Amino acid sequence: MAPQLGGPTLEQMLKPFTERMKTHTGVTVLEDGAGAMVSRAWLAQKAVRTIDVQYFIFSADNVGLVGIDLLLRAAERGVRVRLMIDDLLVDTDASFLLALDAHPNLEIRIYNPNLRAGKNLPSALLNTVTDFRGVNQRMHNKTLIIDGNAVITGGRNVADEYFDFNTTYNFRDRDVLLLGGAVGQITKSFNEFWNHKLSVPINKLLKPIPKDTAKQLWSNLHHYSCDPNHVWPSVLERIARVPEAFTTKVSTGVFRWVKDVIYVSDKPGKNEQTKGLKGRGYSTNALIDLIRNAKESIVIQTPYLVTTELSHRLFAEAKRRGVRIQILTNSLATTDNIAAFRGYQVSRSHLLEAGVELFEFRPDAQLRRMIMTSSFIRTIKELPIFGIHAKTMVVDEKILVVGTFNLDPRSAHLNTECVTLIPDENLSQQVLRILNLEMKPENSWQTTPKFNPDKNSPWSLRFKTWMSGIVPTSLL
Repeated sequence: MAPQLGGPTLEQMLKPFTERMKTHTGVTVLEDGAGAMVSRAWLAQKAVRTIDVQYFIFSADNVGLVGIDLLLRAAERGVRVRLMIDDLLVDTDASFLLALDAHPNLEIRIYNPNLRAGKNLPSALLNTVTDFRGVNQRMHNKTLIIDGNAVITGGRNVADEYFDFNTTYNFRDRDVLLLGGAVGQITKSFNEFWNHKLSVPINKLLKPIPKDTAKQLWSNLHHYSCDPNHVWPSVLERIARVPEAFTTKVSTGVFRWVKDVIYVSDKPGKNEQTKGLKGRGYSTNALIDLIRNAKESIVIQTPYLVTTELSHRLFAEAKRRGVRIQILTNSLATTDNIAAFRGYQVSRSHLLEAGVELFEFRPDAQLRRMIMTSSFIRTIKELPIFGIHAKTMVVDEKILVVGTFNLDPRSAHLNTECVTLIPDENLSQQVLRILNLEMKPENSWQTTPKFNPDKNSPWSLRFKTWMSGIVPTSLL
């Protein structure tokens, strides 16, 4: 993907809003995968000073390699690039990471490297046995910060399936693009993670590669991302139209300037002083407070729904106050995590007893075509299955929450998570309209005490889910 450096820079586009950005945060919601990818690409191409990247997963598939090349090209322009990824799901060839780190303007750090980076199987197993809590403390935050002015944060990792480019299975996800205001809070959080002892420079974990080898890999990346088979001309055209799209969103009110946007992130090493596998963090407490203070309605979208006695009590108390509670999650037919779904099966009846209205996403959801806006859709005969990955909550139709927090014990107690609280009725209702559409019968099944859609999944999948409650999923 050759740099598209013509036209206005991000700073030039934001100049008319300089004063407003001091007191308000510009917010737009990134619903479709292609739009979320194009937004990231355009921002990376327009960076002039810094790019700070924090992800749980950064894969070496097509989208990942193009993303790596964008970071490299920015470094070659003189931009300071910092990339931080979690060790557990490092899904990128080490040579690419080391090649990037070899550039003087680009540095990579691995969060909590106790299983993958620089570890062989015996040492990884030893860490698992001697520090089970430690190996389960992962960094689940997802942020892309450009020049300290713009941020994309939300549910998406970096891989094909998060941007609707997988031919068989994609994630239904959601991000927000933020300008000014809360960006300072997010930059502060990133620096706290970057400077923490758990974030280790990759060149201290793996042997650096020779400069000539690094330069050859840089050249290979450039050639890869310039190949129209990897980056279609239609994608480049859409990137070029970003300034026009931005202007349209501002003029039509789709892009909102919101006061008091709050970014909540757990601290690095979440609950590191706590024994066992429990101990809530800042993000958990923020969501609990929102539920406790809800007056009319709570609508939640989460890929995994593994609840506890505390959750059931919170929902039951809200229901007694007259609050309507709706939760949309994956069905067995759409989930990507059988172990998590097994946990949901166990707690499903308790949620219904607490008065929660439950909806499970269908593998044949009719809105898949609407979701998949990429030109890629024209190249495939059959639409892929979509599984929910968005982590969203709308409270009283006026507070929108978009983040990385799954409704499960791992997010509550172990993973560092981040959520953005957006007190804006317009944006809340914008997202709520989409959530209501996703909960319609043609897109989701409603689970009741007398019906759940598990039977609509293949027998083999139901058996595997049942077995996951007996033996570890990794053995299946």
